[in-house]
Amino acid sequence: TELAETYSHKPLSLFHTPFLLLSSHSSLPFHLFCKKKSHFYEPFFLLHFQDLKNFCRDLGVVEMRGPLGAVIGKYPSSDGGVAGKGDGIIKHNRKCRDVVFLVIFIAFWVAMIVNSSFGFNQGNPLRLTYGLDYKGNVCGDRHADPDLRELELRYWVNPNQVYESGSKDNQAKLSNARTICLMDCPIPSEDSLNWVCDYPEGEVRLSVDDWIDRNYDYFADLTPDLRNTSLQLQGPCYPVIFPSVNVYWSCQLIARASNVSLRHWREMGGVNIVEDIAVDKSIHGLINSRSLVLKRYVADVGKSWGVLIVCGGILPVFLSVIWLLMIRHFVAAMPWITVVLFNGLIVSVTMFYYLKAGWIGNDSISPIIGEHDPYYHVFAREISHLHAAAVVMTAVMIISVLSSIAIVRRILMATSVLKVAAKVIGEVQALIIFPIIPYAILAIFYMFWFSAALHLFSSGRVVQNDCNTNCCAYDLKLKRVSCDRCCGYSIQYTSHIAVAIFFHLFGGYWATQFFVASSATVIAGSVATYYWARGGTSPEISFLPVLSSMKRLLRYSIGSVALGSLIVSFIESIRFILEALRRKLKVTNSAPESWFGRMVYNSSQCLLRCVGWTIKSVNRNAYILIAITGKGFFKSSEIATDLIISNILRIGKVNVIGDVILFLGKLCVSLASALFAFLMLDTHKYNIGHNKISSPIFPVLVCWFLGYVVATLFFAVVEMSIDTIILSFCQDSEEHQGTAQYAPPLLLATLNDQTEMQRLTQ
Repeated sequence: TELAETYSHKPLSLFHTPFLLLSSHSSLPFHLFCKKKSHFYEPFFLLHFQDLKNFCRDLGVVEMRGPLGAVIGKYPSSDGGVAGKGDGIIKHNRKCRDVVFLVIFIAFWVAMIVNSSFGFNQGNPLRLTYGLDYKGNVCGDRHADPDLRELELRYWVNPNQVYESGSKDNQAKLSNARTICLMDCPIPSEDSLNWVCDYPEGEVRLSVDDWIDRNYDYFADLTPDLRNTSLQLQGPCYPVIFPSVNVYWSCQLIARASNVSLRHWREMGGVNIVEDIAVDKSIHGLINSRSLVLKRYVADVGKSWGVLIVCGGILPVFLSVIWLLMIRHFVAAMPWITVVLFNGLIVSVTMFYYLKAGWIGNDSISPIIGEHDPYYHVFAREISHLHAAAVVMTAVMIISVLSSIAIVRRILMATSVLKVAAKVIGEVQALIIFPIIPYAILAIFYMFWFSAALHLFSSGRVVQNDCNTNCCAYDLKLKRVSCDRCCGYSIQYTSHIAVAIFFHLFGGYWATQFFVASSATVIAGSVATYYWARGGTSPEISFLPVLSSMKRLLRYSIGSVALGSLIVSFIESIRFILEALRRKLKVTNSAPESWFGRMVYNSSQCLLRCVGWTIKSVNRNAYILIAITGKGFFKSSEIATDLIISNILRIGKVNVIGDVILFLGKLCVSLASALFAFLMLDTHKYNIGHNKISSPIFPVLVCWFLGYVVATLFFAVVEMSIDTIILSFCQDSEEHQGTAQYAPPLLLATLNDQTEMQRLTQ
């Protein structure tokens, strides 16, 4: 009042709340504008910084950064009144932001539902595991004609057709060879000739159950004419000359004909059957084709749904909550515990890859299902993939262990900054249980998404092939040999199915980023409220700051979160497309061979990785400013970037080390999920029968991914607490000319310890 009367000779009571516009240069004078009752802003007085600071302290006003510099004053809240110090900073002048992108996000969800309904309508997950028979039925399908619910194995009945498809001089394809669904793979008899006959129908009066009980053999009941067509390898019965073994639900013929069966066949006047290694290689090549391997990988995810629920859903929540509680009560020891656990877990997971790859022990995966000759081995592409995964994990393990050793000297700084986050969690205890809400929403979404993904990958139309080969076969319904409709069946995929699958993958990633970003924004709003109330539980803080932050997000900023998550998803999708093109060019030998071409490609990949990492970092800080200021995504990103650049030397050391420890903590949770997934997949249930998985790679990777996402949701409590407090500190410092007025003492001690800074930067 004394200063005001000195400079203006007017009593301060004539004015409403004072407002002050500061220049960005502290050496310049500042103009204070006060609003009269009946007039617009008028110059009040001119002050330099020191007088201004004392004046504002006497008035008890707070500072807030504005678009033209620091704005000091009591901000009107969203309801038009004058809010308190802490609440006003968080709630002032909010309105809906980035509404257009919210509309786009809603439209995207509608498209996701339509796209998924197409998959549910056209797909059949059985196609991912089992093959088709000569009628176009999927083996194991209870809705087929006849009922094939117990007949899951695909068997090629005509060995000459298999040989022709594997011969280099023949244009025949294995997809046109006659197949039938059986319960087990036939083997030749030791003293006679076994037969496998077509499904009983027409003039063959047998039920399917009786046909199975007779080992698929009704040759003795055939008329002489039908026996003659069978000896011509035209059915309805076919001889079992070659032994076979169940390899991923297809009967792999072994090119080692039974002498007894072959002699009986010749004595009966059967046509010549070629005994050649091409019989073995033809089926083996089909089983190991890229498309079937990919289908088996996707099917493995569906078969291991129990593992995904336990190791990808329940276990990460338990471990994350335990980690948060330990941060709350044993914060000093947690960085050391995290580093030690990380090293132990990554070594354990790597050893499991070695074990399944067959490099140590005798527990490697086998493509053969059920009992078989122990001296007969079948190579599968899945084994080579496990070898590659083991090599990659070895490199990752070495780099990770060396990196964790390198940061040991900097762990003390992480301890200090984690203590600040622990204090916040202790004051705002709802933060510990809040991640349950986005976790539950994300869990429901993933159940829908994975189910739709399985149906989309298995969608397509079953069509009969157009073949020109000699494939005549006896038709029991037509009662004659038919050469018109004897071609095999295949699943026809169109380009729009590939687009639907890509859209579904993009949608899953965008939705994941959206829910994670929404959770982070809510946490940032809660922590910011705590910071600007001077780290206390004053009455000016909402009784439930988490619920208040959720309300602000849903009412004003949900569009901004949708925009930020869309940008990250778009950048990652471009990287994915470029990597897919690189692999395709590599397969077709069209990859750039010149040093310039390789340099351009590698540079583009590196640039995209850097851009992706930068955008993720900017997004996280933008969400904090969205929660604090209520501005749009791009404006919040700009303010956050300016604050970080202005204070990079002061906060960089704390922020980086803290992020590294939290990243290691998330990896600990995800690696523990992967380790338990290995253990569950190693049980009898997933190693035999129709539940057998082809390889643990995909289920383990999915569990690792789900564990990491769940850990991200829960660890965001600590991560966003640290980042929000640090950004608030930067804003606080800039508004108070380098001296933060609201920072917790522990944070000030951490950031202002010059001795520690010198030690860390050595």
